[in-house]
Amino acid sequence: MVKLTPKAKRKRRIHVAADLSTPEGRSRARRELVWEDHGFLRAMFQNLHEIAPGMWRSNQPSPEKVAEYAREKGIRTILNLRGESTKGYYLLEKEACDAAGIALVDFQVFSRDTPTREALFAANDLFQRIEYPALMHCKSGADRAGLMAVLYMLLKEKKPFSEAVDQLSLKYLHVKHGKTGMLDAFFQAYADFNAGKAEADWKPFLDWAAEDYDRMAVKEAFLRDFGKGIQVDRILQRE
Repeated sequence: MVKLTPKAKRKRRIHVAADLSTPEGRSRARRELVWEDHGFLRAMFQNLHEIAPGMWRSNQPSPEKVAEYAREKGIRTILNLRGESTKGYYLLEKEACDAAGIALVDFQVFSRDTPTREALFAANDLFQRIEYPALMHCKSGADRAGLMAVLYMLLKEKKPFSEAVDQLSLKYLHVKHGKTGMLDAFFQAYADFNAGKAEADWKPFLDWAAEDYDRMAVKEAFLRDFGKGIQVDRILQRE
């Protein structure tokens, strides 16, 4: 019989969602949001930016911020890039969205992996069909939100690559000197493919994704060169 480490045992535990209909469950969900999910830090800084008319990006919003964004910015759709969860941060956000008449769309992407071709086309479809104004968020608003913001600027806003890729930068707290640098490597692969051409002559992004993008090759090349980034990841403690 294989003995599991304490960390592995914790990962195996099934998280049972808090019952928001009871005072105890609501209190537990709030604790999970504020302490386990570092909501106390986000209370002071939302990493909120309007990247184009009608599209915002941010870190994980509290229920209070959801109501504020609906009231003051007219937000009609929130894209949750963390995926559906049984944790308090998600339960309280969903409840707040329902109360504010906001459509909550769960669209999970990853900060330490190269995006799949399917995810890229699904993101494009999502941008075309959601109701605006909209807001997209991950936990910190830096990496996954950065990935999707670049895609939004390329696919929906039709911005030049050199402008769109700025969404994945230190300005939004994205740090490439860690495994999150895999996102930078992904976009760099597209730039490298078009090297030597004027941007106006670059192969359209989705055409490149469909015909030329080798996800595993980009990932493996990044990991071969990966050095001190693990220490950075530990310091930042991001998902």
